[in-house]
Amino acid sequence: VVHITTNTLARSSFSRNLQEVPSGTGSGFVWDAEGHIVTNFHVIKDADTASVSLADRSSWTAKLVGVAPDKDIAVLKVDAPLELMRPVTIGTSADIQVGQTCLAIGNPFGLDQTLTTGVISALGREIDAVTGRKIYDVLQTDAAINPGNSGGPLLDSAGRLIGITTAIFSPSGAYAGIGFAIPVDTVRRYVPELIQHGRLIQPTLQITVARTDQLGVDGVLVVNVEPNSTAEAAGLRPTLRDRFGRIILGDIVTAVNQQPVRSPDDLLSLLEKQKVGDVVQLTVRRGQSKVDLSAKLVDSD
Repeated sequence: VVHITTNTLARSSFSRNLQEVPSGTGSGFVWDAEGHIVTNFHVIKDADTASVSLADRSSWTAKLVGVAPDKDIAVLKVDAPLELMRPVTIGTSADIQVGQTCLAIGNPFGLDQTLTTGVISALGREIDAVTGRKIYDVLQTDAAINPGNSGGPLLDSAGRLIGITTAIFSPSGAYAGIGFAIPVDTVRRYVPELIQHGRLIQPTLQITVARTDQLGVDGVLVVNVEPNSTAEAAGLRPTLRDRFGRIILGDIVTAVNQQPVRSPDDLLSLLEKQKVGDVVQLTVRRGQSKVDLSAKLVDSD
């Protein structure tokens, strides 16, 4: 488990030279022997530089490898000696049960290598990432989590990683018995992509959508379809204006592969379960008619 200190660059009022100013602290853990460190995206979000303190209290400058803001995951890298890189043992979150013991290790309020214990209080929670997207299947725990714990590991009683401690629910901002952790199965899915590509390879339809609350129907309204895209080839219709300035509503996507779509977040979450190159079946509402279309997913980059 590591202690992460972030810095921002500020210009001195005397010399006008840029200097590093400490801006925050957080936690993280060693992912592999190559020096990759996993933490929360919000820990390093506004930082210009970051340093990582290992268990032996040695400090190393960290390089940013990749981020997944929608998942609140970030990967750093330090060039520390191999003997100092002791990766955490990766567990699984698919078989976690409410009531089982869990342990959180981190640096609350800068107090490094602090251990707290508790149980898994609930499963399948949802929390908001800094981007506003929902993070699903989050673990809830009563193990004490405070500012500085973010990005640290949540472990089972055998010391295996089952999640990343991420957030607390508290009216006062201090620990109130409800903490949240991103499940390790989500971490295992995305961290290798961040290490290899520096970003997530996310399939997309190359469309812009909007909520349909004011229209009184379920689904998402297609606002724009990128020219020469696979969505255009599939026949998806965007929202347009006629020559009199009147709005002509585009298609309303109501399902992907027969799974209901009620919001833009639903659509993105369903597409994330697919792979680039997959063909998805779209159910759309076009006027008063129901239309089925097939569209090929492409890389979001």
